[in-house]
Amino acid sequence: MSNPLLTPTLILPQPDACLRPWQSVDAPALAGYANDRSIWQNLRDTFPHPYTTQDAEFFLASVADNQRDLHLAFAVDGVAVGSIGVHFKSDVRRRSAEIGYWLARPYWGRGLATAAVQTVAAYVLANFDVCRLYAVVFEPNAASARVLEKAGFALEATMRKSVVKDGQMLDSRLYALVV
Repeated sequence: MSNPLLTPTLILPQPDACLRPWQSVDAPALAGYANDRSIWQNLRDTFPHPYTTQDAEFFLASVADNQRDLHLAFAVDGVAVGSIGVHFKSDVRRRSAEIGYWLARPYWGRGLATAAVQTVAAYVLANFDVCRLYAVVFEPNAASARVLEKAGFALEATMRKSVVKDGQMLDSRLYALVV
């Protein structure tokens, strides 16, 4: 079998939308869409805010060299409008992987995130030795929790005061899809 990390473009049910490998030409769109505080508030602090073109170029270079994890762009009409990725675990968690995603605000509420999570989950479970795919959602992010639930993930735990974001202690929710 060929390397499944050399992912072909994954088609989404929405017209003109797909998941595809990142390209260096995506830097301006990435910087423009990622520089949104409402996106940053729901992601780990390694995702910078403000998000600059230099941040985009750094991210694109790092994913181009990554041979372990899966990193795809949400593309609508050929333009990168978000990101979805899978981080494969190791050691005793080697059959687990963590999925994460963000989507530009103009594309919220269209079912793109749910379709992307379903598509990537199916791809990962079919092509990798993974039996558990999980995501952690900050408690205020009800929309992301709904995305995961609609994609078949189950709430496993609420982890009380487990993250610090923007100076606040927040609960987080652990969702998983187990096969």
